[in-house]
Amino acid sequence: MTNTIKKLGYKIGMSLAFMPLFAIPTVDMNITPGAIFQADKSAEEVAISIQDLRQEKADKIDAYYGRNNLPLTGYGMKMVLAAEKYGIDWNLIPAIGMRETTGGKFACYNNPFGWGSCKIKYSSFDESIEALAKNLGGANPKTSYYYAGKTTAEKLYYYNGTVVASYPKEIMKIMTKVDNMKVESTVELAVK
Repeated sequence: MTNTIKKLGYKIGMSLAFMPLFAIPTVDMNITPGAIFQADKSAEEVAISIQDLRQEKADKIDAYYGRNNLPLTGYGMKMVLAAEKYGIDWNLIPAIGMRETTGGKFACYNNPFGWGSCKIKYSSFDESIEALAKNLGGANPKTSYYYAGKTTAEKLYYYNGTVVASYPKEIMKIMTKVDNMKVESTVELAVK
């Protein structure tokens, strides 16, 4: 009987030894997001750094649109938060907005992304940002077949790549441009 218990203990130990640390629920261990890599920081400092990262992304989006004074300037944070909410790349929405309507300059019915062949009317840019993020994130049951669980390139293929073969590459190129925008981060400003 003791050999059976030892064998069982060994098997359990071996299975846990190869379990990734991230597979263990952090709630049970009382670990906040990022605490594994930032053990010397408090939960408040980690939360501030997350907000700083969001702000930096939003600033990049606004700088990208703002350099030409385009209508989607100022919607950067809305796009970042919507992307986070639905689990898509933070720079995907602004890239589509640039490609489809030149940053809202040629938007139809508050639809700066051409969603639904620009036939869908929205009451505001905020509403259209939320709708696009929800669809691309696979959270709309009517379109989830095309977007849920897909890579960004696959999402772009279904978005417009079936009509314009180069569309996914074009959008990904714009995503890189947005990502490479130079802005002073709020952290750097606070230190100065």
